[in-house]
Amino acid sequence: MYAVFKTGGKQYRAAKGDKLKIEKLDAAEGDSVAFDEVMLVGEGADVKVGAPLVAGGKVEAKVLAQAKDKKVDVIKFRRRQNYRRTRGHRQHFTLVEITGISG
Repeated sequence: MYAVFKTGGKQYRAAKGDKLKIEKLDAAEGDSVAFDEVMLVGEGADVKVGAPLVAGGKVEAKVLAQAKDKKVDVIKFRRRQNYRRTRGHRQHFTLVEITGISG
């Protein structure tokens, strides 16, 4: 069974046991979290599609880690103007493991 849910402005497809990198959540490592904005639940021919959400749909997960992603270099450059700017950015994320899907 798999589900499509929304968190942090993005949509994720998940099955039980999957590990996902999602946008940062306010939760400590080891905490349980639940996602209520479930848009699709099912497997094979038995699929429930919400309009826009599945009634009673829930995805439960356990927080494994709070970390930062790889560095992304942001470079501004204008030719022949002696203008160069370099900055780096590391996005925060939460690593979760899906423990249950209902709906």
